[in-house]
Amino acid sequence: MEQANVHTSSELFTLQLPSKTESIAQLEQLIEEIADKYHVAEDTFANMMTCLNEAAINAIIHGNKLDETKKVIINAEVEPKRIVWTVTDEGPGFDYTNLADPTSPENLENLTGRGVFIIKHLADQCIFNASGNTIELHFKI
Repeated sequence: MEQANVHTSSELFTLQLPSKTESIAQLEQLIEEIADKYHVAEDTFANMMTCLNEAAINAIIHGNKLDETKKVIINAEVEPKRIVWTVTDEGPGFDYTNLADPTSPENLENLTGRGVFIIKHLADQCIFNASGNTIELHFKI
């Protein structure tokens, strides 16, 4: 019995960014290149752009404390039906299980604290590593 050939190849993209907010432009360029190459729908593209901006800014500011000697490593693995992004910083991580709810009345006027909440709502799947210095984001394409 002959087995059907199933196309399961993936392509990997990697960025290493210095921990400064200007580095986000390189990430945005990569997101646009991948979205164009793989014909990503506009709503998925917008969600990826929002989530990855949030994740990278958090890694730069909170993880690496704007220390330009520390890198933020971003990987995108493009598979036939999804893109899996990982964002890793060189910081100690954080307790992602114990975040304040940005929708509770006492937090509504806070200027920060919404990034992870937004990411969890826009990505198809969001996974943190045990220490909290890597986030994995899945988007169906």
